[in-house]
Amino acid sequence: MLLRRMRWMSEGDGRWELDAETPATMEGTARPVPGDPLPLGLSRGPRVTRPKQLDFLHRFMASPLVPTFSACRDGLSVHHAHLFHLTENWSFTTLEKINVDKLVSVVKEKLANRQEEASWTKDLKKHLHEVMSLGVGTEFLITPDTTLLLELYDIKKGDRGKAIFHHKAKNLDALKLFVSVVTVLNLWIKWMPLCLLQLPHQNVTFQASWPGLFVDKKGVYWDVPLSLSADLASVGSSSGLSYHLLLQQNSGDLKCFGGDEASDVPIALLPGLCAKAAVSIKKSIDAWRKKEDKLKNVQPYDVFLSDSHVSFTGIVGAVASGYLGDCSRRVSIRDETQRSNAFRMFDERNKFSAFADLFASVTFTAQYGNFQTLFLDLTKASARFDIASGSLFLCGASRLAQDFFFSRRPDIETFCDVCPDVTVSLQQQIVGPFSFRVESSVAIDPRSQDHFVRVDDSIFAIDWALKVLGSAKATAWYSPKHQEAMVELRFFET
Repeated sequence: MLLRRMRWMSEGDGRWELDAETPATMEGTARPVPGDPLPLGLSRGPRVTRPKQLDFLHRFMASPLVPTFSACRDGLSVHHAHLFHLTENWSFTTLEKINVDKLVSVVKEKLANRQEEASWTKDLKKHLHEVMSLGVGTEFLITPDTTLLLELYDIKKGDRGKAIFHHKAKNLDALKLFVSVVTVLNLWIKWMPLCLLQLPHQNVTFQASWPGLFVDKKGVYWDVPLSLSADLASVGSSSGLSYHLLLQQNSGDLKCFGGDEASDVPIALLPGLCAKAAVSIKKSIDAWRKKEDKLKNVQPYDVFLSDSHVSFTGIVGAVASGYLGDCSRRVSIRDETQRSNAFRMFDERNKFSAFADLFASVTFTAQYGNFQTLFLDLTKASARFDIASGSLFLCGASRLAQDFFFSRRPDIETFCDVCPDVTVSLQQQIVGPFSFRVESSVAIDPRSQDHFVRVDDSIFAIDWALKVLGSAKATAWYSPKHQEAMVELRFFET
């Protein structure tokens, strides 16, 4: 398996591990296993809680019940949420999920047994517990830039909980807050590049999840009994320098939540502390952009999709991580990066390891149409080439250059080292605000004679652009390979 939520190609996120939407749980989010790339199908999505998404769909899109489907969990389910504004800065939400498959099964069983009506009433509480799950949440707007979110899901079933503190800050404010909390945890930061202090805006997020839901690169879900994290990231820069810092503490015995239970346990999720830092430079170039020929006084369905253009975006960066505890064994596992010059260190006695490497990404995007008229006014294609290990790529390219210079037959493994991870996407307007979108990962494997290039995974979706909001859409996506489907809201996403 390789997927859960839909991640349409984003030009600004590089290889960082982003929270993902998933239909497997009521809260609708999962985190990638540290070190694993986000599986295709997992999307970043906006920082809007699932109950708020559902409330919007109920109020403004005539959808009292919002469906999801997950073959590895509960099958077909429908969701409904209620949002109550108690004060100007305090809201309360409730969320109900009805398992349609279980509901149909119960009804068929009762009809087959032809039991009396009294039996239905007697077993009503039992049946409701089987087919319905409940969740509650509350959000406090402490300041215009600071929020505290508390959520409980699957009450009296799985009792999943989450607490999130989020703060938007400028310059040193974010760094001071991040360092102060880390210091309380007896973790000391002794060095910090001064160039990071010049970035205009940062997001600071502290999160506690019990259990924490993670998804590995094969798409298998894992529950960590207790997961704590502190996250500091720069935002708001379309080009230039950006950075991301993460501290994550996992505790307790790992448990498979859904998918192939025979899968190998992710070493990175074993108890211990993980610290990661990434710095990248991004540059976007418009090879061609046409702003003319737009209809006057006609608002496009999405302001971010209103110009025909051809553009290129490149990202180059470095990432360093350290592990303390049982999770440190991850660095000792042999994989293809062992053939590279990436920095790695493993101290088995003290259960400590460190790893550092380069990464790069190049995205090509071409769009024709202004997304203003009713029919066929938007055609967009994208291709992203990701180099997960820059050191491995450079080593492979160096060996290929030497083989070419000395007229030697190149090794097939060397070709594999320089082959990037490829993701392609195509979007086509159908009618009005509705468009069809497909995204696929493409594997290039010179070792395979039958399938040198193959499509590993595909996601299909229908987007409904919400014109009144400028740039927002309701997306219904489906993964035929992993048999998952979901309806969600996205804001300011191209």
